[in-house]
Amino acid sequence: MTATRQVALVTGASSGIGKAAAIALAAAGFQVIGTGRNTARVTPPAGVSYLDLDATSDESVASVVKQVIDRFGRIDVLVNNAGVGANGAAEEFSVARTQDVFDINVYGILRMTKAVLPHMRAQRRGRVINVSSLSGFVPSPFMAIYTSTKHAVEGYSGSLDHEVREHGVRILLVEPGPINTPFGDHSVQGDTPMPLYASGRRTFDEVLAKNTSGGDDPAVVAKVIVAAATDRNPKLRRTAGSTAASISVLHRVLPGRIFDRIVRRFNRMPS
Repeated sequence: MTATRQVALVTGASSGIGKAAAIALAAAGFQVIGTGRNTARVTPPAGVSYLDLDATSDESVASVVKQVIDRFGRIDVLVNNAGVGANGAAEEFSVARTQDVFDINVYGILRMTKAVLPHMRAQRRGRVINVSSLSGFVPSPFMAIYTSTKHAVEGYSGSLDHEVREHGVRILLVEPGPINTPFGDHSVQGDTPMPLYASGRRTFDEVLAKNTSGGDDPAVVAKVIVAAATDRNPKLRRTAGSTAASISVLHRVLPGRIFDRIVRRFNRMPS
């Protein structure tokens, strides 16, 4: 079967940003396939179907991409949204737990991207949209492990975009700020907690809860993802939400010492 509509594959689409992106892409005319670890209980929105995916498994990734190609004959857009938060001081994470976070947030994106690139090159068109974060370009205390994964995604995406652009493929970044999702509730915690960081960790939890509860709706990010998927001349990176846009501007124009103070004040840290 060959799809007449463009086909979008969205990872981590059972809730939050991924689900909102799947709905928005379907509304924009795409045939959308969403993925999640266990989608049996997910009620598919109109225009969206679901497949189970474990982004840490080469076999699962290959199987999902093959199923989509076999059914629709093409993949025009891949949205790499699946990921996990990681909260706590960097010193509180063992190397093994850090590797687990990287396996999802970084290597999961690498697996998915490598799996779709041959098909996109063959059709001489395609877009891979990697959902990064405000933490992809600024420091985030007590999120060092998560932040390092997003910095890795930014470096990978910007470099790969130059490599594949001549083949009709673009690698694009969407950078959300605080979004009203249960992000903190589902985040990995450090496995070697230290009393030294207990007070800072409690403050971080309060800041995160306040920022996410007052954050933008996932539909705000979904709108930016659709723009990245459809704009004739897409930009490499787009912020999503008012906080990410404001901090991006400050990061570009302020001297480093002043921006450092803003980071500490934003996170309620001692001056």
